[in-house]
Amino acid sequence: MELLLWMMMMMMMMILNFTGRAVGQSNQYSRAVDWLSRYGYLPPPDPRTSKLQTKEGIEQAIRVMQRFGGIQETGLIDSETLKLMSTPRCSLPDIVGGEEMRRRRRRRKRYALSGLKWHKTDLTWSVHSFPSRSSIRPEEVKILLALALKAWSDAAPLNFRELPGDGEAGGDIRVSFASLLHNDGYPFDGQGGTLAHAFFPGMDEVCGDTHFDDHETWSYREGGSTTDLFTVAVHEFGHALGLSHSSTDPSIMRPYYQGPVGDASQYKLDLDDRLAIQQLYGARDDTQPGGVNPDPPLFPTPLPPRPTRLPEPSSDERCQGSFDAVANIRGEVFFFRGAHFWRTKRDGSLVSLRPAVITNFWIGLPTGTNKVDAVYERKSDSKIIFFIGSQYWVFSDTKVMSGYPRPLSDWRMTMPSGAAVDRVDAAFVWAHNGKTYLFSGGQFWRFDESQRTGNQEPDPGYPRSNDVWTGMPTHMDDVITWGEGDAYFFKGDFYWVMKDGGINQEYVSPKATGMDWLRCPSPPPTAVPQDPGKPKECICAFNRSSLRNDCLLLVAVMLIISGLISVNN
Repeated sequence: MELLLWMMMMMMMMILNFTGRAVGQSNQYSRAVDWLSRYGYLPPPDPRTSKLQTKEGIEQAIRVMQRFGGIQETGLIDSETLKLMSTPRCSLPDIVGGEEMRRRRRRRKRYALSGLKWHKTDLTWSVHSFPSRSSIRPEEVKILLALALKAWSDAAPLNFRELPGDGEAGGDIRVSFASLLHNDGYPFDGQGGTLAHAFFPGMDEVCGDTHFDDHETWSYREGGSTTDLFTVAVHEFGHALGLSHSSTDPSIMRPYYQGPVGDASQYKLDLDDRLAIQQLYGARDDTQPGGVNPDPPLFPTPLPPRPTRLPEPSSDERCQGSFDAVANIRGEVFFFRGAHFWRTKRDGSLVSLRPAVITNFWIGLPTGTNKVDAVYERKSDSKIIFFIGSQYWVFSDTKVMSGYPRPLSDWRMTMPSGAAVDRVDAAFVWAHNGKTYLFSGGQFWRFDESQRTGNQEPDPGYPRSNDVWTGMPTHMDDVITWGEGDAYFFKGDFYWVMKDGGINQEYVSPKATGMDWLRCPSPPPTAVPQDPGKPKECICAFNRSSLRNDCLLLVAVMLIISGLISVNN
């Protein structure tokens, strides 16, 4: 009897372990393909011809990526490859261009040129704004930027002359520290996201412009959680002069942020970077004068001590589940917890592994906001609604509208007992009917916001109990509409999908939020939740319908062993 029980337990553990590995491998494979497409190693799928990626093409793309990143070339999505894919990096693709460029990069490991250059060697630059959260003074910022330009002019016959930053034109390379939306089509995302970007040379007004995210904490030779301005400036000025990313280590044009590079006044480009800039502009004759006018003074060392910074949440905290709010905004999914949020794009990629500060991005929320209850994007006018406690805010893009916050009583929601609702647990617009749904205390209300006239009146017959959403958690963290318009319910570490506008779906298999949305490892099978409102039951389901046969096998094994036990008894 004990032997049979031991056999049954071992068989269950083997099947669950195999199933979990299959789910994780499938998820990693899908995300790797997204990553390879985003950074130029694979052509994006063509929706018009339904062109699919081939196994051979993906394996070859992985090999190119591994070769470019300087890790062992296996063609497999192994641990080193996943680690490199998770490393913070520049958002510019490593391979710029079409299929021909991809074929050329498979044959050549070294630097790449954008195909664009300045057709002159005397260039002007200017600074139009300075960092607002840095111990580096404005005059020191100019010195660091001049030294970053000098790194390139020491290797090539380029001459840089600074212009005042208050003019209309501002020269060929215009530098600014900007936040969020800044009128170039490439918004920053607050602290912890994209560091900077630069535009290749050309005739357009924006060409050569170099923008740094003002929500980053810029430093010089400090390391830690700050970002070294000189290192990033040399990299971005390389783009502004016509260089793409390099695969050589060391190279300042590698796509991955490398931390401080030492004394800026003594810095010299590595061989790969010198050859790249010289291929565009030729080599500088040693008899020629320096390439920055006037020559920058030596940077003062050491810098004044920095004030103590509060610790930021680690990137691993995104995998802990139990988010305060989840929202589908402008085609991206925002996960809010505490004072921070993470963003996931439609292709399944994270904007950054590090979280951003809510109040840095959403301008107008109270300083010190450390929790939001619910967020959604209004269908009728694309305004974004935040609920915090007994108040709500309406945002136009990332700025609060005049007259907010307003009291939650505007929504005219009362519980069945007659008590007024004092907070919202979840909110979303259901794509099935275009109506807005607000949840609180196990009840929900439906609103038709296309008929908005001042205070909001819920539809007749509400509130109704959350039990109506059969198969969903009755006390959810939040709800969104996503994909083909299905409703996604989030609770703790998991989410549930309600298909095709239905609200009566018996049992729905929970899926891991961190693994499917936030690039986290798969949870152990024992972590799959039971809804408190449902009787305990065996959950023979995981994250992929293709694993149904494994569940049937598990049930069959249990029945056979159960029969043997009965016979022996």
